[in-house]
Amino acid sequence: MSTSIDIAFIGGGNMATAIIGGLLRQGTAPASILVIDPVAEQRQRLTDTLGLQTAAGPDEALRTARTVVWAVKPQQFKDAAQSYAPLTGQALHYSVMAGLRTDDIARLLGTPRIVRAMPNTPALVGQGMTGLFARAEVSADERAAIEDMVRSTGAHLWVAQEADLDAVTALSGSGPAYVFYFIEAMMQAAQDMGLSAEQGRLLAQATFAGSTALAQQSDVSPSVLRERVTSKGGTTYAALTHLESAGVKDAFVAAMRAAQQRAAELGDEFGR
Repeated sequence: MSTSIDIAFIGGGNMATAIIGGLLRQGTAPASILVIDPVAEQRQRLTDTLGLQTAAGPDEALRTARTVVWAVKPQQFKDAAQSYAPLTGQALHYSVMAGLRTDDIARLLGTPRIVRAMPNTPALVGQGMTGLFARAEVSADERAAIEDMVRSTGAHLWVAQEADLDAVTALSGSGPAYVFYFIEAMMQAAQDMGLSAEQGRLLAQATFAGSTALAQQSDVSPSVLRERVTSKGGTTYAALTHLESAGVKDAFVAAMRAAQQRAAELGDEFGR
C-alpha cells in the first residue's frame, strides 16, 4: 500500500462507489484513494475493477488522508468511530450516513470539521442530487473541495441549517422511490389497458425523463407546464380531476412530511 493517500472511504458500498467513480472521472489517481471495507469480495472488486487501495480495517495510511468519507450504516458508526478516530484527526470528515447529526459525529470523532450529506441513488449514474450541510469549522476551501467531489455525481444544494437535511431527505433522498412508485403504477395501468409491462415501462420512463428535462430547460413554473398539457374536457383533464378528487396531491405532501419526521426520529435514535 502507498504510504500517502488523499481520500479515504470507510465503507465501500454503492454510494461510496458512486463518489469514487466521479473522482476517477475527474482525474483523481486510483492510488490516492483508500477504501476500508470488512468484506473481502468487496475489496477485491474495488481493487480489480478500479485499481484502488483497500484495507479490511484501521490502517496507518489513514493518517495522511485529507478527507475521510463515512459510508457505513448509521448503527455501525459508534463502534467504527472508536477504531478510526485516533487515525483521522487531521482530516475533513464527510458523512453520507442517514440520520446521524454532526453534533453526534463530532462528539464520537473528536473533531468538528464535518460536512454532512444526503445524496440519492441516481448518483450511481451521475444524475444524483446531494443536500449538503457544513459545520462552522469547515473552511471555504474545504467546502469548495466537497463541491468538486460531489459535482460529478450530479447536482448539489447547501442548506444553512442542519435540520433542513430532514426535508432534503424527504424530497430528494427518498424521492427516487416515489418516481419508481409512479412508474410501477403506470406499468400496471399499461397492462390493464392492453399494453405489455415492457411497453408501459418504456412509455413511463421516457415520459418522466422528458418531462424533467422540459421543466429544467423551461423558464416557467411546473404548474404552467401542467396547464399547457391540460385542455378542459380532455384526457389529461379527466386524469387530473380524478387524482384531485382522490386527494393524491394532499396524500403525497403528507407522505413527504412523514418522511421528514422519520428522518428527525432516526437522528435521535442513531445519536444515542
